[in-house]
Amino acid sequence: MKNIIKKITAAALSLSMLFALTACGGEATSGSQVENATYKVAIVKQMDHPSLDEIANAVAAELDAIESEGSVDFEYEIYSGQGDQSVLMQIGNQAVADGVDAIIPIATTAAQVIALCAEEAKIPVIFAAVSDPAKAELVDIDHVTGVSDALNTEFIMNMMLAQNPDVKNVGLLYSLSEPNSATPIAEAKDYLDAKGITYTEATANTNDEVIAAANTLVAQGVDAVFTPTDNIIMSAELAIYESLIAAGIPHYTGADSFVRSGAFTTCGVNYTELGGQAARLAYQAMTEGMTSVADDFVLAEGGIITVNTETAAALNIDYNAVFGNMGPIVEVTTSAD
Repeated sequence: MKNIIKKITAAALSLSMLFALTACGGEATSGSQVENATYKVAIVKQMDHPSLDEIANAVAAELDAIESEGSVDFEYEIYSGQGDQSVLMQIGNQAVADGVDAIIPIATTAAQVIALCAEEAKIPVIFAAVSDPAKAELVDIDHVTGVSDALNTEFIMNMMLAQNPDVKNVGLLYSLSEPNSATPIAEAKDYLDAKGITYTEATANTNDEVIAAANTLVAQGVDAVFTPTDNIIMSAELAIYESLIAAGIPHYTGADSFVRSGAFTTCGVNYTELGGQAARLAYQAMTEGMTSVADDFVLAEGGIITVNTETAAALNIDYNAVFGNMGPIVEVTTSAD
């Protein structure tokens, strides 16, 4: 590994190691590959939770795999913004000041903040897991590209009706502060309106609020709950899944990390593959220049149905009979990891 030290940090840098919230600056990368050159990469998670952790680890693993081919070396660090925009800004400022060759932000708010930080220096920003890059205003920016995990909301709604054609009221559980949620929630409302199905909205921005919102939906007697790729709700899934199961309410979600934390099912992307795709895109941007990246973003391949077998059993749902003809099914169980 040629004495390259890779430091993986589970939390944001301490404030003493970070610059104050000032305008970003630094030197842009040249975009030309040099044999055995070393490239510095900052990987920035919006917060700590299973999906974002999985993506970050996949990015790092892919960079290691590219390095093992022998043409380049990478120095990288993984940071967490802890769900705080000011911390994300501090991390971005420091990365620019350190002269990194690329920054890989994970999730929408992280991508928006980091893109702003890198604007003056034109450091390549390659986002991962942004569900709606256009709505997040991350397109048509010459130093920004990435991988989108856009949700097929209609398909998940179809799964819901396949499991229970008699659904009368659907709970929509999401956070108003999560840009990822806006478009799929609007799509869900349009779908339900077209089917003549009512819905009850419950929003939350903290763990305690998520628990209260879920309890409200239980009290309202909803037949099912839908949550898109919402990082706030995901962080609290382990605290709410048992109450939903006890009430006989299946939770349909936007990512497999929810399902691994107790939710019933999802249909979405493989986040390990998405992370690897983002790393390869970053490698291209660093070695060939941003002009070699033709698109504003690429769309990660989806269509994978993930079912929590323990939750399905508790809800008495035969998921193979219901979803068997809708696509490949991945079985998982509940884990606190």
